[in-house]
Formats: sequence, C-alpha cells, structure tokens
Amino acid sequence: MADLIHDCTGAILAGGENSRMPLLKSFIEVAGQKIIERNIRITTPLFKERFIVTNQPEYYSSLNIPLLGDVYDVRGPMTGIFTVLLNASNNWVFISACDMPFLNRDLMVYMAMKRAGKDAVVPLLNGNLEPLFAFYSKRLLDRMEKAVLCGRKSLGDFLRNKRVQYITKEEIEKIDSHAASFVNLNSPEDIERYLQQKDIIRFKRKVKGG
Repeated sequence: MADLIHDCTGAILAGGENSRMPLLKSFIEVAGQKIIERNIRITTPLFKERFIVTNQPEYYSSLNIPLLGDVYDVRGPMTGIFTVLLNASNNWVFISACDMPFLNRDLMVYMAMKRAGKDAVVPLLNGNLEPLFAFYSKRLLDRMEKAVLCGRKSLGDFLRNKRVQYITKEEIEKIDSHAASFVNLNSPEDIERYLQQKDIIRFKRKVKGG
C-alpha cells in the first residue's frame, strides 16, 4: 500500500458538546456524504489501524471501525488523544475531529514525513495551533495522562517545552491552498459559510425534520 503511513494509527475524535449545532456534527452531509464517512474514506488508505473515539457508541457502531470510549471522565480533546495513544499499537497517532469535512490526504502525508525526532507534528496557522489535525507520539503518553488528571485542557499549553514540529502557513498553503483541512462545522453559521447550496438546503431540511 503506497499511501500507507507506517507506524501510525489514525483516529477521529467524535466527542464535544455539539451545543451550537442542532444535528450531530459527524452526520452532517457534505457533497452528499456524511462527514464521518468522508473522513473514514480519506483516512482508510493511510492507516492500517483506525479508531473512532466516542462516548456515544450507539451512533457509530454501524461504521465497522473500532470504537474507544474516553479512559477518564474528563471532558476535552486531550482525553480523547490520550485514549488513542494508550490503545494504539503504533508509536504514533494521527488525530482529526469529526466536524472537519475537508481533510487533505496530501497534507497528512507531508506532515508524517516531519515526525523524526519529534514528540508531535502540529500545524500553526495564522498564529493558532491546529491540534486536531496533528500527529502525536507515544512518548507523550505519561505526561499527557498527568495533564488530563490535573485538569489541564489546553493542548497549546501542554505542547510547550515538548519537541514539536510546527507546520507553517506557507507549508500548508503549498498543499492545501485554502487551508480547508482546518474548517470546523460548529454552528449553523458555519454551514452557511463553508458548504455548497445543496448541502445547506439539505441541512435545513433535516433540522426541520424533513
């Protein structure tokens, strides 16, 4: 498998409050396909081992991807990342979020090539970290567990003083020209902003129960 990223597990975090979105974000349709299904299709050729991290397994059991529940009852994406690191059979994990509909395969492959000697590979876009489209090493496992148990939720704070390879805006835009990989659909306003008209109409119909 030429596309396979070796020594790495792929995982989709399907948690979060979903408080601003009237539908479950994972199942919003983009170009006629649910986000979670799009992301599975994109990541399947890249990772031999894959997980979905969710505390609502009843929604995801039909997808034929192994499911993981958070190891600790501490809310936040760091708990999900720790859960994947703990369960992965590989030394590295790639993390993405269930509300990111435009994952770029080539950007993942590029970032994977930057892992040597690092604890994490994380995009830095317009001064902001994008920790939910990133690679993490098992070398972080013990320190991340301590952070989770101490209630530290900021991944940016956690990554300080770690060996992180930051991927710059210039690097990103050479591969993903509009940085679409980092679009999150968190609210109905995001649906209007990022999706095509057909998908907007479909979303509104489903919200109304149609």
